[in-house]
Amino acid sequence: MSDDFLVHIEDLCFSYDDKPVLCGIDMRIPRGRIVAIMGGSGCGKTTLLRCIGGQLKPTGGTVRVHGEVVNALNHAGIYALRRRMGMLFQFGALFTDLSVFDNVAFPLREHTDLPESLIRDLVLMKLEAVGLRGARDTMPNELSGGMARRVALARAVALDPALIMYDEPFTGLDPISLGVIGQLIRRLNDALGATSIMVTHDVQESLHIVDYIYFISAGKVVAEGTPEEIRHSEDPFVRQFVHAEADGPVPFHLPAADFAAELLGDARV
Repeated sequence: MSDDFLVHIEDLCFSYDDKPVLCGIDMRIPRGRIVAIMGGSGCGKTTLLRCIGGQLKPTGGTVRVHGEVVNALNHAGIYALRRRMGMLFQFGALFTDLSVFDNVAFPLREHTDLPESLIRDLVLMKLEAVGLRGARDTMPNELSGGMARRVALARAVALDPALIMYDEPFTGLDPISLGVIGQLIRRLNDALGATSIMVTHDVQESLHIVDYIYFISAGKVVAEGTPEEIRHSEDPFVRQFVHAEADGPVPFHLPAADFAAELLGDARV
C-alpha cells in the first residue's frame, strides 16, 4: 500500500445480524486531503466511520489506518490508534456537565500525561482557532447550535490528530453557522496537515471545501470523483443526489406488493 494513503479500505463488508449494510467497499483516502462520503439515509455512511474508528468489526475485508489493520487490533491497539484520530459527532455530543474548557481538555487529560498548565495553553489555542476563547467558562446548554459545533470541533482537534472524522457536521445549522463550520474544517485540516473524512448530506457546502467525494448506495460505492467531476457528472445517481431530484435511481417507495391489490385483496391489511 502506498504511503500517500492514510486510510485504505479493501472489500469491506458489514452486516447487522443477517442484514447487509456494507457490501464490498473500496476506498483510498490520501494524506492531507478532505474526502466526503455521501449517500441517502441508511446507506451505511456512519457504519463505515465506525469501522474505520474500530467501534465495529467488519464481517469481511480490511480497514487500514496508518498502515495498521484496524479490525486486527486488540483493545489496547485500537485505543492507541484512536490517540491519532479526532471525531466530530453529529450535533457535537458535548459533555453537558462539563464547561467548554473542560470539554476541549477532556481528550488531553484522557490520552496524555501533560501538566495542567500546558493543557490550559493548548485548550486556549484550540478555542482561539474556532473563535470561542471567550466562551471557555460557558456550559454547553448556554451555547447556540453553531457555537456548540465549533467547541466540538476544537475538542476533535485537541490532540492534533492525523485523521479527523466528521459525522454530519452541518446538520441543524443556519446558513451562516454552516459556512463558518465549513471554512473551519478546511482551514484546520490544512493548518494541521491532517486528513479528514466527512459524512454529509450537504452537497453544495461540501463541494466548496472537499477534495474528493465518494457516493454510497445500498452499501456500495456507486460513484466517485473530484468536486468538478461531480458537478458535471451525467451519472443518474449523482445527478439525482446533487440536484435533489425526486425521480431517479433512488426510489421514493420501498418495494411492496401492488397497492390496489393489497387494499382490495385483504381488508385486514
